[in-house]
Amino acid sequence: MSEERAPEPSVLAVHAHPDDEALWTGGLLATHARASVVTCTWAAGTERVEELERSLEILGAGEPRLLGYADMKPESAPGRPRFRDVPFDMLVERVVEHIRDVKPDIVATYDAYGGYGHPDHILVHRVTLAAVEAAGHDQLYRSAGPAWRPSALYLATLPRTFVERIWQDVFGTSPDGQILPGVPDARIGVTLDIREVGERKWAAVQAHRSEIERGGSMTMITSLPEHLRNNLLTTEWYLRRN
Repeated sequence: MSEERAPEPSVLAVHAHPDDEALWTGGLLATHARASVVTCTWAAGTERVEELERSLEILGAGEPRLLGYADMKPESAPGRPRFRDVPFDMLVERVVEHIRDVKPDIVATYDAYGGYGHPDHILVHRVTLAAVEAAGHDQLYRSAGPAWRPSALYLATLPRTFVERIWQDVFGTSPDGQILPGVPDARIGVTLDIREVGERKWAAVQAHRSEIERGGSMTMITSLPEHLRNNLLTTEWYLRRN
């Protein structure tokens, strides 16, 4: 008699903006058959959410789960408050609702520096940590559904030696004196070689056309020579918290 296989772990990623799901956790999402994404800013019906829908389709991560708050642009969620202006406890409750609904084995978000210091990313990190802890307590947010405790929390990050190695090539300046993203290498808990799904991750990144055309970090990443882009996008690193 054949042995029954344990079900593959499910993943819920919590991100600040459309495109973060592809850049930071695209490989993790693409390698798990049961994957979902909560996006905290931008509302349904906007161009960037349409791009998010396409990205999630490519990654096999289901339909968008939107908190629907505005980021710095009012048009991102007309008539809605800015994400960073919403009371912290309200944000935690809304993420708890998604955790209890999805019942993921793994929750993923940014490290404490928000990857590269973006205030929305840092706030999402703090909200997600609080929500993962609260979701497992049946005394808290009782209207949000039965308690659920994920098995692990993954915090997307970069090894410091990797950042130092590519800094000059990517930015054209020395990393000396810079506040660098990432953590000491010894702190990395999970290293994912995602070359098998690399084309899907790259396609998901490219789905965010409006952000690529805007002239920000996505423009810079997508305009890199292929070998540098592959260095950036074919491995994902995470801190792991059980």
